[in-house]
Amino acid sequence: MNISIKGKHVGFDDQYLRVELEDGRVIMTPISWYKELMTASLQQLKNYRFICGKTGIEWSELDYHLSIESMLVSQMQKVA
Repeated sequence: MNISIKGKHVGFDDQYLRVELEDGRVIMTPISWYKELMTASLQQLKNYRFICGKTGIEWSELDYHLSIESMLVSQMQKVA
């Protein structure tokens, strides 16, 4: 993908990981796709930071990194 996909905010509920992008779009993927996040506490989930120019998310306490672009690609593959 050539488009710069930058995160603005990360949200959670019992089913979904949501990332609001700087351009206003929202990516939602099932949190069950991410084993490390499924087993984390709410406090651990809230303790994230954007990395790599806001194109990735890091949960340092969980030693877990997620590319926002990979979320979008995975979401599109599941729909196709």
